[in-house]
Amino acid sequence: MRIVMMTAGSRGDVAPYTGLGAGLVRAGHEVTLAAHAVFEPLVAGSGVRFRPLPVDPRAELHSARGRRLHDARTGAGKLVRLAAMARGAVDEMTAALVDVAREGEVLLVGGALGPLGYAIADGLSVPALGLHLQPLHPTVEFPAPVLGTRSLGPVGNRLSGRAVMASVELMFHGAVRSLPRRHGLLRQAGRSRAPRVRPVLHGYSELVVPRPRDWPAGLEVSGYWWPYDTGRLPRELEDFLAAGPPPVFVGLGSATVPDPERVSGEIVAALRAAKVRGVVQKGWAGLAARGDDILTVDEVPHALLFPRTAAVVHHAGAGTTGAVLRAGVPSVPVPVQFDAAFWASRLTALGTAPGAVPLRRLTAGTLAEALRAATEDGSRRARARALADRLATEDGVAPVLAALARLTP
Repeated sequence: MRIVMMTAGSRGDVAPYTGLGAGLVRAGHEVTLAAHAVFEPLVAGSGVRFRPLPVDPRAELHSARGRRLHDARTGAGKLVRLAAMARGAVDEMTAALVDVAREGEVLLVGGALGPLGYAIADGLSVPALGLHLQPLHPTVEFPAPVLGTRSLGPVGNRLSGRAVMASVELMFHGAVRSLPRRHGLLRQAGRSRAPRVRPVLHGYSELVVPRPRDWPAGLEVSGYWWPYDTGRLPRELEDFLAAGPPPVFVGLGSATVPDPERVSGEIVAALRAAKVRGVVQKGWAGLAARGDDILTVDEVPHALLFPRTAAVVHHAGAGTTGAVLRAGVPSVPVPVQFDAAFWASRLTALGTAPGAVPLRRLTAGTLAEALRAATEDGSRRARARALADRLATEDGVAPVLAALARLTP
């Protein structure tokens, strides 16, 4: 069948769908991925077609509005600022999303586009399946991942999830209302006012986040969708790896920081205080480091590099967290914003990380202490390796294929 996948956001919001898309192509489907134009190289060679969406997420995060995200001290405050920033971007993307959706017999909607993607599917009268990288649906078992990790009690946890879902609906409200008038989609006048639970598959493992017992039927956990990746490590990096013991990787992925120079300096000092070599990834934060014991790199395949490291320091995005677990190495999460604290808490609970070092508390001292705990405790590496072995037996694509079969008789 003709399948259109759609997503938006940072690299971590896109890369998992490249691997899933490649798996669907191998199963005989025609797959198109709609995402920001900057991510088109991620599907090269996979057999997945690509349709570019407007808006450069990196430019948005480096804009004045994007930098103001760092001013908020709470998850709720960051969510409010993100919603304000996203509304304009959603308006820009809607026409392109409608155009590509017209080509599909089924829409697979990334969590970042949920309400709009579902509304487009309804307007075109085609079935839709949600593909989430975070547990977004309300539950009594934990609070909404973007609001922090401290339990609010069963009632509070569930209410926090409902509040976030309502905020997301509001973020897309204008774009959804414009679909009939501006894009000629069918009105949904006959739709029931009762809340509707869409079928959703979650692209992480139950070994990492067990399925909440109070979730309704239709919300399932499939296992990880590993990014499609056929790249190779640069020769300079291969030479660096061969020249000494396994280094520590440090990268903040698509996260930005208010003062890259200061953060880079703290990272260098921490690596040297912990007496480990380092590979520092520039990323969207613009980190940089120099020295015989430290190498700065651009984008590199995590699947090839992480297994060859002593530990990974990362921003605890959903995608990078999965890559670290897959590699079977200990890590030090440095949560920056949104759901990062949630994933950092999961790594700590699993025993593969000594604890989080939030960006606002990152100093040479705090990071060096965490690095020593991550690299010198052999039991942490053993737990990481054992978990990676279990993850390797899971097939995250098979449940999606089964769900598609149920969705389209």
